[in-house]
Amino acid sequence: MMRTFVVEADGGSRGNPGPAGYGAVVLDPDTGETLAEAAEYLGVTTNNVAEYRGLIAGLRAALALDPTARIRVRMDSKLVVEQMSGRWQIKHPAMKPLAAEAAALVPADRVDYEWIPRARNKHADRLANEAMDAGSRGKQWEPSASTADLAAPAGTPAAPTVGWAAPADLGTPATFVLLRHGETALTPEKRFSGSGGTDPELSATGRAQAEGAAAAFAEGGSIQAVVSSPLRRCRATADVVAGRLGLDVTIENGLRETDFGAWEGLTFGEVRERYADDLNAWLASPKAAPTGGESFTAVARRVAAARDRLLARHAGRTVLLVTHVTPIKTLVRLALGAPPESLFRMELSAASVSEVAYYADGNASVRLLNDTSHLR
Repeated sequence: MMRTFVVEADGGSRGNPGPAGYGAVVLDPDTGETLAEAAEYLGVTTNNVAEYRGLIAGLRAALALDPTARIRVRMDSKLVVEQMSGRWQIKHPAMKPLAAEAAALVPADRVDYEWIPRARNKHADRLANEAMDAGSRGKQWEPSASTADLAAPAGTPAAPTVGWAAPADLGTPATFVLLRHGETALTPEKRFSGSGGTDPELSATGRAQAEGAAAAFAEGGSIQAVVSSPLRRCRATADVVAGRLGLDVTIENGLRETDFGAWEGLTFGEVRERYADDLNAWLASPKAAPTGGESFTAVARRVAAARDRLLARHAGRTVLLVTHVTPIKTLVRLALGAPPESLFRMELSAASVSEVAYYADGNASVRLLNDTSHLR
């Protein structure tokens, strides 16, 4: 006789996009018994992405118990329920692969989707919030710490939790700590400063910022290697940090900043006055290059290649990458599966820290973005 499971799933984002997590629970439909739980901190992403990740985790947890089971999914996300039921079109590019992944897990004739009010989805909601709380402490959710069963209705039979979290059996991820270089003379004036001719040194403020970052990393004690862009502002920042940590600096050319061509050293307003057509094209398409420079599409190719080289070299290690605005935004964008236009929607301060973890199954998790707490 085919078994039936109920999967309740939820996801949330504190900021949308912001620090996000999902929760999912597998229940016995007759007794309400908790059979499995899943939760994970996702880094920075949107509510909808987190909700889909919760659905996928819940389906996987149910299939781990019985790969032939029939599954009844209950969620308070109208978007996910209607899209997975085939009643709403999936238009957002970030949602399509997630919906396809969920659909591929269970044949359509063995899964049903039901919308429920948020008040009836408290178990999964609590798990998602536990995952986000753990992420705020720099950790991942652990089943033994869960109190989600406390949200079950009175009289619901309690049962031992079967812990299930996506990265649990994937080993230690490779973690890239992304440090933007310290300030230069061009930074406060917001001038284009790439790799096409301008290669300014750190200002006094920039050197102080590098020292602040070095002190924070020394206190944290997790950095195992330091890799830098070849440009002077990054090398100088990396040297300060590496010296404090007692590590050598490796140069990776793929981490250099965009070549902004004729725009190097100019402000945005000056570029608009002199190269209005090229600027408009650049803002409209990642394939368009600054006048005589390098497109975001070209930058993404070389940054992705550098990422892959570094992942192969540093599996399971925590590595500091000292680089620039565009490479950091590109690594974050690729980890999130976000569209190219998202590059214009992220802010990165001088000497800010971001972080991406890369798992053995090819998935990535953005854990931090534009943190400047070490500079205060």
